[in-house]
Amino acid sequence: MEKARLASLAPSETVRVTNPGGSSPFVFTCDHASNVLPAKFGTLGLPAADLSRHIAWDPGALPVATRMAEALDATLIETRVSRLVIDCNRPLDAPDLVPPVSETTAIPGNSGLSDKQRAARVELAWRPFHDTIARIIDGRLARGQETRLVSVHSFTPVYKGKSRPWHIGIIHDDDRRLAATLIAALKRLAGVTVGVNEPYSPADRVYFTLERHARSRGLACAMIEIRNDEISGETGQRKWADLLTGIFSNLEPGEVKGSRTSAVGKSVQTAS
Repeated sequence: MEKARLASLAPSETVRVTNPGGSSPFVFTCDHASNVLPAKFGTLGLPAADLSRHIAWDPGALPVATRMAEALDATLIETRVSRLVIDCNRPLDAPDLVPPVSETTAIPGNSGLSDKQRAARVELAWRPFHDTIARIIDGRLARGQETRLVSVHSFTPVYKGKSRPWHIGIIHDDDRRLAATLIAALKRLAGVTVGVNEPYSPADRVYFTLERHARSRGLACAMIEIRNDEISGETGQRKWADLLTGIFSNLEPGEVKGSRTSAVGKSVQTAS
């Protein structure tokens, strides 16, 4: 696992866009791409080892998303600040926007923040990330470019002592235009256990980026969650990126234009 880095980042540097003019209909986001802590936050009171754990980021998600974006000529938008500073995949009123606890680990540096300190974190990373996504999508739509939004995440194999058997999960709400096709293709793969709204669902408050930028515009969308032990190294990252690229490459525009059926909710959890 990559060690967390301390860096001096201005708001303009806390989000990165790769291939903004991509020709693919897909736009990828990686909401928990980084475990970087801007230097002014120190280690948030945590031992250094904790900053390489899943509580700080989604290990392996960015390399997978990057390889997919390159292969598909797609746009990728990523955060460059740890989710421990602020979780860009949460609404501004979420209790875990600046998480006081992640899984079972208390985050001392997030305790007792003033409204001013909280607002500063929003302006540092949350707002630039969402403003950038909005700008990219609105520009594409103004050009008449078909757009489908996909967020790429990873999840820990064991959460609060409970094992998670899924190799990959596809998260969706009542709009299944994209998710249904992904799920069907993944279930045809031998030896792959596919979670449908597992290990999370929109009821767990993990669907915010897609709700804000895709659902609000009527765009097809889905969330991908890959178990992080599957993508802890380059071999696994390449395997899953290539599998998913093959599936996305074979999607025809008409396949994601259809009826919507209801999604199944589940109980609330927090960190992936």
